[in-house]
Amino acid sequence: MAATRILALDPGTKRIGVALSDELGWTAQPLETFERKSLAADVAHIRELVRRHDVREIVIGMPVQLNGRLGPAAQSAQQFLEAVQAAVGIPVIAWDERLTTKAAEQMLIEADVSRKKRKGVVDRVAAALLLKSYLERASLLQPAPDGPAPDEA
Repeated sequence: MAATRILALDPGTKRIGVALSDELGWTAQPLETFERKSLAADVAHIRELVRRHDVREIVIGMPVQLNGRLGPAAQSAQQFLEAVQAAVGIPVIAWDERLTTKAAEQMLIEADVSRKKRKGVVDRVAAALLLKSYLERASLLQPAPDGPAPDEA
């Protein structure tokens, strides 16, 4: 079976949130949050997720500052992206993750999730929001069944 899903990663300093698309690339679902151990261990885990879930592409959150600049966190994310890219052999895309963690936190607060439970869930929800924005953008660029892509019309 051909790889069909898209995996999203929201890398933090302590944890990595993971989300996964459906086979058609229409929906984004939180998958897991895992504690960071070492770069090699983290990449090995991601490689296993790619294999287990038939992933064709990975989207990694790039922490762009509100002013659009790339700070130290973005440099760290870029190094992580490069390590993942070298290990998995499929496309790895950086995606602006501005405010996804704050949005995830707010969603969980509104859902009355306790502070203790939010800590374990917020990263994977943020990854799902990141993936959702990526999928929405990708769907806008897809050509209509009987016509050109929106930017070509």
